[in-house]
Amino acid sequence: MTTKELTQETVVEQLLEEAREIGELAEKEAREAEVNGTISPNVAQLMRKSSISKMMLPKEYGGPQVDLRTFGEIVRTVAYYNVSASWLTFLYPLHNTLPSYLEKEARDEIVHQGGLISDIFAAIGTYEEDGDGYRISGKWNFASGVNYSDWIGVGVNMQLPGMDEPEVCLPILKTSDLTIVENWDTFGLRGTGSNQIIAENVYVPKERIVPVSRLVSGLPPEEDYDRDYPFYNIPYFPAFYMGFPYMALGGTKRIIDEFKSATEKRRRLMDNGLLESESPRSQRVMAEITTDFLAAEALMDQYITKLEDSRNNPNSTPNAEFFAMRTKITKTCTEIAVRVLLTLGGAGLYKGGPIELFFRDILSVATHKTSLYEDSVQAFGQELFGFDSGVRG
Repeated sequence: MTTKELTQETVVEQLLEEAREIGELAEKEAREAEVNGTISPNVAQLMRKSSISKMMLPKEYGGPQVDLRTFGEIVRTVAYYNVSASWLTFLYPLHNTLPSYLEKEARDEIVHQGGLISDIFAAIGTYEEDGDGYRISGKWNFASGVNYSDWIGVGVNMQLPGMDEPEVCLPILKTSDLTIVENWDTFGLRGTGSNQIIAENVYVPKERIVPVSRLVSGLPPEEDYDRDYPFYNIPYFPAFYMGFPYMALGGTKRIIDEFKSATEKRRRLMDNGLLESESPRSQRVMAEITTDFLAAEALMDQYITKLEDSRNNPNSTPNAEFFAMRTKITKTCTEIAVRVLLTLGGAGLYKGGPIELFFRDILSVATHKTSLYEDSVQAFGQELFGFDSGVRG
């Protein structure tokens, strides 16, 4: 093994260790996050200080640039301990891909400031020209992690110089220029702090605006760019969304382990005190949820393989197929979580217990717009019969 390979191996081990530290701290402070509707400042600070927050920056900024599989494993590792923290461990470094598509001056401004980044793609904002920049206004919900972010990209339908018609763009604003409305009071994923934001005539220079078409093209604006950057030259949105099934897998593995632990210790009166682990009923459940989980893992592996293969063949996998694969993984995970809860019965219902918390969070991952199973199979079915589904990822 070469020195370079050893170094990369060490970097990955360090990142996974940081992921475990974030996850363990978030699990320890999960009750506080449930009450407050956001991760604690302690968890946010650990994320900010870790190498993980910088791992999707181009190499020129000195971060531990990682491949897509490593990124996914880091997200999954945190999710084993706390899914809300995993959501943000995914999104904060993921959003570092946005300035990677800006001109260097604007990219340097954001990266060297060192803060965390949030975003909202929904193009519901408005804009007015103001000199060499624009004034942005709007109200957006679901701004995950905005309480601790320094920057946020917001969706606005804009016509910038050189465009033939308006298109969706992401002006990257300073969070300090916005009003945060803490309205995140939900069934699950409470620690994500996905609050509402309001912008009122917030100025943004034109250099700090990312057209979504540039993301879709897979290339930054300059010709001399980092050829090894994992998000260049691949379908951007299928890569951008890949963390959600990884979260579901991490949380579901924890549910399976909790089920096994509870079942090994459990005696049910209806079985005359027989250990539940000796019951063919629970043995069958354990076998089936485990094989279902292995199938979901295999589909996740195939998903990443297809992303990797797309570097050489950009049109090898339709976006709708990526969509259907992601949602099938998440659907399988939710079905495992439901089966575990219904097999354990009332023992799994106690508030704050691991089964109850992970059950709520995994089902909540499945409600994200990129995880909606019925939408995905409809789109994929259209593509299979030769129709354009219009799915972007």
